[in-house]
This record gives sequence, C-alpha cells and structure tokens, in this order.
Amino acid sequence: MLLHKVVVMTSSRVWIVSILTAALTSYPVNLPASPQDQKPAAGEEKQTVAKPLTEKERKRREKALRKELETPYKKWLNEDVVYIITDEERKSFHQLNTDEEREQFIEQFWLRRDPTPDTAENEYKEEHYRRIAYANDHFASGIPGWKTDRGRIYITFGPPDEIESHPSGGSYNRPMSEGGGETSTYPFEQWRYRYLEGIGTNVMLEFVDTTMSGEFHLTMDPSEKDALLYTPNAGLTLYEQMGLSSKNDRFDRSDGTHLGVPTDMMDASMNEFTRLEQFANVQKPPPVKFKDLEAMVTSHVTYNILPMKVETDYIRVTNASVLTNLTLQFENKDLEFQSKEGVQKAVVNVFGRITTMSRRIVTTFEHTVEVPVVAQMLAEEMKRSSIWQESVPLAPGMYRLNIVCKDVVAGTVNNYEAALNVPRFDDEKLSSSSLILADVIEKVPTKQIGAGQFVVGTTKVRPRISDSFRQDEKMGIYLQLYNFGPDEKTQKPNGTIQYEIVKAGSTEKVLDFSEAINGNSASQITVEKLLPLQSMAPGKYELKMRVTDKNRNQTLTPTASFTVT
Repeated sequence: MLLHKVVVMTSSRVWIVSILTAALTSYPVNLPASPQDQKPAAGEEKQTVAKPLTEKERKRREKALRKELETPYKKWLNEDVVYIITDEERKSFHQLNTDEEREQFIEQFWLRRDPTPDTAENEYKEEHYRRIAYANDHFASGIPGWKTDRGRIYITFGPPDEIESHPSGGSYNRPMSEGGGETSTYPFEQWRYRYLEGIGTNVMLEFVDTTMSGEFHLTMDPSEKDALLYTPNAGLTLYEQMGLSSKNDRFDRSDGTHLGVPTDMMDASMNEFTRLEQFANVQKPPPVKFKDLEAMVTSHVTYNILPMKVETDYIRVTNASVLTNLTLQFENKDLEFQSKEGVQKAVVNVFGRITTMSRRIVTTFEHTVEVPVVAQMLAEEMKRSSIWQESVPLAPGMYRLNIVCKDVVAGTVNNYEAALNVPRFDDEKLSSSSLILADVIEKVPTKQIGAGQFVVGTTKVRPRISDSFRQDEKMGIYLQLYNFGPDEKTQKPNGTIQYEIVKAGSTEKVLDFSEAINGNSASQITVEKLLPLQSMAPGKYELKMRVTDKNRNQTLTPTASFTVT
C-alpha cells in the first residue's frame, strides 16, 4: 500500500491532498460482473424475462399514442381553422371520440360554409386555404404568416379594399383625427374594409411594427406608431403647437391612447368604446353564412305521393368495402296498372344517388321495375307487394342517400332521403352484418353465385321489409359473423349462438335454444335458419341472439322485431 502526498498551490491557498493508491499487481481485487457480463452455468440457457407493464405505464403509453393519432386533427383545429371555427363547433369537436366522427365533423364544417353545396367544389374551403398560403408568403416574420395579426385578419376577412403602407416609417403628416402636425413613425399599415358583416362599414385596422423586425401587430392606439412619442417637444400635434394642449397631457389620458388631441375635440371614430368594440369583433370568427342543411327548416306542400318502404342492410366484403343492400318495396294496390295486349302492367322508374355528406357524388343507379299481371289474376295480385334491390359497395363512413321513384302510369312520385352509416369492421373485434329477417333463404345455382338481386355469396336472401309473417310461413334468419378468435392449435373458432324469442312487452319465452359455432374459418361464420311459425300465436315478437367468442371472450347481441299474423 503506497501513500502519496501532493501539494496543490493556488494564488491564495496551499492544499495538501493525500492520495492512496494500491498496487493492483500485488493486491488483485475481484469485482462482481455486470449483468451483461454474467454467463449462464453449463447446461443453462440465458433467459430474458419481460416485466408486465404497470397500469400507470399502460395508461401513459395509451395517452401518448392517442396524442400521436390526434396530431392531424389537432393541427386542423389549432392551425387550419383556428380563426374561423366557432366556440360551439370547437366544443363539439373536443367531444368526439373516433377518427370517423372527426372526419364527418370536418365534412359538415366545410359544408355549412359552402355557398354551392350541390356542386363538387367548395369555393369557401378553396378560398380559405388560398388565404393561408398568401399569409404565409407575405406576412411571415420569424413566425409563420398565418400566426401574425395581419395573417389572421387576412385569413378571416380576406384582402382589404384599400391598404396604406409605410414599410419603412419615416416622416408622416397626421390626419386631424389624430391631432394633425408632422412626426416620424415606425413602419405601419392601415387596412380599410368598406363593410364587414357583424362589424360595420368603413372599418379601419392599423398594424404597427414598433420592434422594426417586420412583425406588424394590430393596435387600438393610433399614436403607437409615433416614433417621437417619448421625445420631449418633438413631433407635436397642431393642437400642441397652438397651445390648446400639452404633450405631457398625452400620458394622462384614460382612453388607452396617447393622442395629442383635446378630449372635447376627439373624433367620434376615436371613442374608446367604439375602438374596443371593433377590436373585440375582429377577434371573433366570421358568421356562418350557409347553415347545415339538416339544421334548416323548410315548409312545402307534397302531393301525389307514391308509398314506398326502404330497408338498408350491410354485409362485409373486405375491411375497406361493405356491400350496402338497398331494398325497396311497393304495395301493388298503390300502383296504377295499365292494360296492354291482354296484360296488366305497372311500371315504376327508380333513380338513386349516393353522396358524401359534403355532397360529392359517390355513385348513381337507375332501374325500371315492371309488375306484369294476367288480367284474371289482377285482384289477387293487388294483395301482394313488389320488391326490388340495389347492391352498392361502399367504404366505411357516413353517406347521404336520395331515391326518387315515379309510377309512370299514375304519375305519383316519392323522394326518399336518408343517411347511410356504413360500419367499419375491426379485425380484432367480434362483429356482424345486419340481422336480416327474410321470406326466402335458398342456395342458388353455381352460375348465379354472387350475382343477381338478393344474392349474397351462394345464397338468395330476400328481406321481408314489413317484418310481418303469416303462421303458415317460415321466417328466415340470415346473419354473417366476423373475426372470431382462432384456436391456437386448430385455428378454428370456438363459440356459441343462443336464440331467444320473447313476446313483445313481456318476458315470456316462446323459443330458447343454443348451438355451437361450426366452421373451418374464424374470419367468417354464416347463420342461415328457417324458423316455422305455426306454433306462435298472432302478435308481436322479438328475436334476441347472443353470440359468444370463447377464445377472445367477446359477445354480440343482435336483435330484431317481427309480427306473426
């Protein structure tokens, strides 16, 4: 063991430091190996044990992920429309939970402001983004142009009708409303709008660059641009030159300005309350000119209505495509039959259009429904109904459906409008198609698979739109189930389906049985049942199904109501 003394001298003190050193060659030291250096014993394998996440850590990661996913919508809210969105709209947007809801909100947001909602173009939206681009090109000053005061006013209200620009400041002759006289100014601009809705006419806005950095800010004080304001006896107003006021009086004012004008000679436009009101109003988003179509109330007289029933069913094709079946039903007694060559015939022309909520056309369809009847059978045929179906593949989302039907003979018309909420099917979540109650469920020939009206895959499924069945009929039950969790070994689904029918308004069970899920694929299970109704008394019933995925411990409870006559 060696002991060394080292003397360390500074300008004011002398330090004696003792250093103890060890001759490592004579006295070896055994240190424990680090976890990375430790090797497993013979016959053992090195294992890595993953610690489960704590609840706090899991929530932190979920919060971080949520923030990451919300980024584009946060940018839209806090940058793209920050100046034009109303407080009510902002509050509603914060209450949305899914990206689909946010997308629908954004579509509606622009639709409310579209001056021509029936066209594909949205002139308001295009002009808004043009203004943002212009602001970024012309008003940037260390910060993006859209963040500056000039950028905000330009984006909100558009280009002014007149601009008086003093980009370098310098000598300036004041108008009498500011006291007159000559002074020197900072760079400033005055924007004049002939009219701004909700604010008034001849609106004057002034921007001043007091820091000489190129960043002009909106001011309420016309004297803020005066570079000689704090220089004694310099840049005097005419009132001060004539002795009607003193420059010192400028700093005793209580109206928020430093104008060199006697209070009793102030112009009405310089009134402090007028300026405050204008300043507050230009901070508000502009009023919405074109209200949402759903919010508008109109009165109209309708006549010659053609009665019609419409049912919409959704069946998954892929994750990005959903087959939307639109089924129309007409009662034959409501149609006008015309005799031609010994045959009675009713003809209905059908035109349909599906658009996005912003009125962009997705698809259109048209068809002629003909109901030919032998004259001798007309009375019996009048007791029946005619049904027609159009199948349209759509991406998940919200759409607007318009169907116009016209009885060619009678001239009666029906204009049907409804929203289509096409569902999104999550791969990790047990889900189902629409539960269809049908009067026909039967296999189709090989050549007709996937083609023709009412055909779903290999089966013809004709919905009973009225949901009313006679006792001597069989009620068809059609349902597709998606995304069962596959068994780790067999890769097959493991679950049950429980069927329960109760009388409406009571808990009396008319039918109650269960069956195991049978199928080779966990991605899709199809339920096709024909239920005899002889044993059911006339009345209203409710079908309740309970689908259980035992592998993932998930449950679905589709229901449907029907009537037995």
